[in-house]
Amino acid sequence: MTAAGSESAAADAFPAALRSAIQASGLSLDRIQYRLRARGVSISVTALSYWQSGRRRPERAESLAALGHLEDVLGVATGSLIALLGPPRPRGRVNRESSRLTVEALWGNSEPVSHLLRRIDYTTDTALAKLSQHDKIEIAGNRGEKAISIRQVFRAERDGADRTLMVYDLELPGRPFPEITAGDTCRIGRVAQDPSAGLMAAEILLDQPLNRGETTIVDYVLRHPGPPYSRGDDSYCRKFTSPVREFVLELRFDPAALPVYLEQYTVDTDEQVTNRRKLEPRADGRAHAIALDFGPGIQCVRWEWPD
Repeated sequence: MTAAGSESAAADAFPAALRSAIQASGLSLDRIQYRLRARGVSISVTALSYWQSGRRRPERAESLAALGHLEDVLGVATGSLIALLGPPRPRGRVNRESSRLTVEALWGNSEPVSHLLRRIDYTTDTALAKLSQHDKIEIAGNRGEKAISIRQVFRAERDGADRTLMVYDLELPGRPFPEITAGDTCRIGRVAQDPSAGLMAAEILLDQPLNRGETTIVDYVLRHPGPPYSRGDDSYCRKFTSPVREFVLELRFDPAALPVYLEQYTVDTDEQVTNRRKLEPRADGRAHAIALDFGPGIQCVRWEWPD
């Protein structure tokens, strides 16, 4: 296939997958719009029609956020449609490689991270472009952390990508480390821990090496020992070494033990806190934060408990 033919096939992948998902769901466009509206998402029937015909594609922040809800409504895997859009389009003269940071650059004290990473292999991690990141953190009634579920969508930037990297910071050294368990899309390779620094790193091995342009979904879970569950610093931060199209963080608190304050904020590459936004947990303990076309940098959520 010629380069032009390859690009054409990639452009057709999203509308073809969307048409197939809509047909399989048995829902009309009007009914899909109704279900999206019930979720607080406003998308016109015309836009949905354009998306499935290939005349237009989701580009704006609001459209990309709606796409995640659309995947749920149609009953397809999280990230499966957004992955077909490819990485964010370059803006100005900046490209993905020039905006990629090293892992160590996102820690104020990089030496413990550097030392830890020397114990594992993450050589092809930079060959993967992260398209979306979806984290779910569950907080127990005793204010400790129960589990963190992670789902990532990657696209290979070159042939041979076969692994990615996980680095987890306990924030409060001395807490027990969580157990990492792979889902059905990956395997866990070597795991390294530094108890004094409260850091853990792991190789996340793909089911098979990817060729350039191929995508994959990776999911795994970090489960903290308990009960009782150990309490961290009442925050959760996700560090991005390169741009990501979509980041979704779901929080689940015990309905009987809700925080009195919850906010989302950004830590930029100069370690400045910006973009503070208050979040409101629901009565059932659920809350979420979203960031689109973000990175490099750090997205955080923190909460405060009653006295």
